[in-house]
Amino acid sequence: MHDNRWRKALPLVAGAAALAITLGGCAPAGSTSAGDRPLRMWSGSMTPITNNFNPFAVDTATHMTYGAIYEPLFFFNQLSADAPVGLIGDSYEFNEDGTVLTIKIKPDLKWSDDKDLTSEDVAFSLGYASNLDPDMVSAEAPDATTVVVTYSTPKFTATSMILGSTWIIPKHIWSDITDYMTETNTDPVGSGPYTLKSFTDAAYTLEANPLFREGAPDVKEVQDIGIDSNQSAEDLLKTGKLDWVGQFIANPDGVTSNGRISTMNQQQDPTVITTCSDVSLGCEGAQTDPAVRQALNLAIDRSAITSKAFAGLAGEASPSFALLPRDKKWLGDPELATSPQKPDAASAAEILEAAGYTKDSDGFYGKDGTPIELDLFSPDGWTDYNDAAKLISSQAAKAGIRVTARTVSETEYWSQVANGQFQLALYGLTQSLVADPFSNYDQYFATPATAKVGETPTKGQNYARYSNATVDAAVLQAGSTLDEATKQQAYATIQTEIAKDLPYIPVVLNASQSFFNTADFTGWPTESDMFAAPLPYLSTASAVILTHLRPVKK
Repeated sequence: MHDNRWRKALPLVAGAAALAITLGGCAPAGSTSAGDRPLRMWSGSMTPITNNFNPFAVDTATHMTYGAIYEPLFFFNQLSADAPVGLIGDSYEFNEDGTVLTIKIKPDLKWSDDKDLTSEDVAFSLGYASNLDPDMVSAEAPDATTVVVTYSTPKFTATSMILGSTWIIPKHIWSDITDYMTETNTDPVGSGPYTLKSFTDAAYTLEANPLFREGAPDVKEVQDIGIDSNQSAEDLLKTGKLDWVGQFIANPDGVTSNGRISTMNQQQDPTVITTCSDVSLGCEGAQTDPAVRQALNLAIDRSAITSKAFAGLAGEASPSFALLPRDKKWLGDPELATSPQKPDAASAAEILEAAGYTKDSDGFYGKDGTPIELDLFSPDGWTDYNDAAKLISSQAAKAGIRVTARTVSETEYWSQVANGQFQLALYGLTQSLVADPFSNYDQYFATPATAKVGETPTKGQNYARYSNATVDAAVLQAGSTLDEATKQQAYATIQTEIAKDLPYIPVVLNASQSFFNTADFTGWPTESDMFAAPLPYLSTASAVILTHLRPVKK
C-alpha cells in the first residue's frame, strides 16, 4: 500500500507472530454471518501498531483516528464535483470578500462520552494547535449551532482544507492538554461513527458509537490489523481473513476470481521521489542542486517503471501536480501535462555539464572532486516501491548518476522523511479533495508547510523542505480569490516554478487499488455511485464508507 498519510509502523520482523495473535480463532469470511464478526481491514499499519489516537500526531496516530473517531465538519469527495456532505457541519457561507466564514452545525450532537457537541467545540478546535490558521483573527460561537470565523485574508480557495481537513475535538478534554504533540490520547472521545473498544500492538478494534448522530452503524465492529507486507495482506485476502485493503497487487484476478472480493483502481495519487531540496533549511547532498534533480528527472524511464514495478496499472504523473483530466482547466502549460515517459540521458548530461559536473573514469558525474552519490530509500514490504527504486537506480546509472536504492523499516522511513534527514525518498502524495490543486500547492510546496531539517512540519507536509518566494506569493494570491482567471495565472506561475525546481520528481500516478468483500458486506461504492474513494487508508472517506456498509444476511 502506498499513501503518504496512512502508512506507519515496522518491518517484517514480527509479521507471523502478529498475524497469529490478530487472526487466531477468526473464522474465514463467509463461514459465518458477517454480522457476527468484525469487518477486518488493513489501513497500512505495520506491527507493532502505536497506541496513539491523537489527531494532531499525523505521523504516528492510528488511521482510524481520522474520520471514524474524530471528524471534520464536512466530507469532500475527491472523485466528485458534488457539494460536500455535512458531517458535524450543516451549512457554510463566506461574506463577499471571503474573510468571514459562517458555519452552521447540526443540532443535538453528542460526543461519544455523552457530552453535548456545540459550536463552542468547533470554535475551540479551529484555534487549537496545528489547526490554527495564522490568518485567523477570531472564531466565535454566538449560539449553540453557529460559528463565525474571521480571517485577515480571503479564504475562498481554502474551503476544503478548513472544512474538510480540520479535526473537531471536544473542548472539555483538549482544553486541559497543553503539550498536544506528545499526547497519545489512548482513550479517545470523538464524534465519529466508532469508538475504541480494544487495542494491542497487532490490531485494534472499534465498536459502533451508539451516540453517533445517524445512529450506530450496521457494521458493529471494525478491526484494523497490522500487516507487514503487501504479500501478507494479499495472502490473507485470498484465505478470507481480510475484508478490505488498499494496496498494489500485480495480478488482481488472483484475488477476485473467487467472487468474494471486488476491486477498483483509481489512478489519482502521484508517486514521487521526494528530495530534501533546500540547503538553507539544512538539507545536505547533491540533490540540493536543481541541476541534479532536473537530470535525474530526465534519466528515469517511467514507462519501464510503470510496466515492471506497477504491472502496467499506474498512470502518467504530471509535474504540474494537477490531477488530469479532472483539473484540466487549471493547467497553465500543456507541456506540463505529463512527465517524460522515456529517458533522455543526453539531455540529462547537458544539464549536468552546464552546471559544472564532469564524468569520472567510471562514467559517473561529480563536481570539484566530489561524486554525485545519492541515497534513495523506501519501506520494507512496499514491493512496488522497492522495485521502482531499484529501476530508478539502474536507470540513473545509465545517465551517469549514482543512486543507491535501499529499504528501511517503516518507522525509520517516516522518522527520516518527517525530520528531513534524507536525500531521496520514494513517497506518495495524496490528491486534493476537490477539483482544484490549491491544497497540493499549499500543503506540499509552500514555505509555511515545511520546517528546518531536524524538525517536523506542523502546518502541512512539505517534507521536501522546499522554499520559493514566487511560489509562496502565488499560493497566497490563489487562496484569496474566486476569480478563475486570477487563479489560473497564479497556478501557472506555481507550475512553472515547481516543474523547474522539482523538489518532488514525479514517477507515476499511483495505482490506487482497493479490494473489498462484497460477499459478506454490501453498500460499497460502485462505478455508478462513487460516493467516496474506496481506499481504507484515506481519512474521512473510509469512515463514510463504513457508515454505508451492512452485513449480508445469510
